Amino acid sequence: MVTPKRPCRVGADMERVAVGSTNPVKVAATRAVLDELGGSLRSVPADEMTVESVPVGSGVSEQPRGREETLAGAENRARNALDTIADDTADTDYGVGIEGGVADLETGPGLWLVMWAAVTDGERIERGSGPSLRLPDPVAERVRDGEELGPVLDDRLDTEGLKKDAGAAGVFTGGAIDRESALVHAVAGAFGPFVTDHY
Repeated sequence: MVTPKRPCRVGADMERVAVGSTNPVKVAATRAVLDELGGSLRSVPADEMTVESVPVGSGVSEQPRGREETLAGAENRARNALDTIADDTADTDYGVGIEGGVADLETGPGLWLVMWAAVTDGERIERGSGPSLRLPDPVAERVRDGEELGPVLDDRLDTEGLKKDAGAAGVFTGGAIDRESALVHAVAGAFGPFVTDHY
């Protein structure tokens, strides 16, 4: 349960959004969503909003396993991000949490990359997911054995910090999408209930 802090103020001045991560890809995905939504939804133009990176814990394992744990990590990051800077200013409107994990899905064989985002205004929390991508068997086997996906990919591809760049989404789609564009969909889905009249 999210503890109420202030009413939702979509349409009013919205100056600060706290992203619960220091990963620049997650911050960029959030910024991209706000740039897309900003002008028509609030009195503060998107380029005047501050998107802040806030180092917070996810409360889940370093490599979340299963959709429930991955979603819980996103929710915890969103709450913790908002809580971290909520005392600094009354202008903080939203906390955003983004989490990637791996899961077995009922709809297909193999181990899948899953992505979740959560957004909270301190009163309610909403969620959205990004694409799910099946991991190649050699990668899946190492992740099932307890390794984290990011380091496994760095090892196999001789890269460093791939999760802060194209990510697994870029690797496994041949560059058709990258991690940022995949996460944009998750963040947009989580912001949707705050910015439309359909919920």
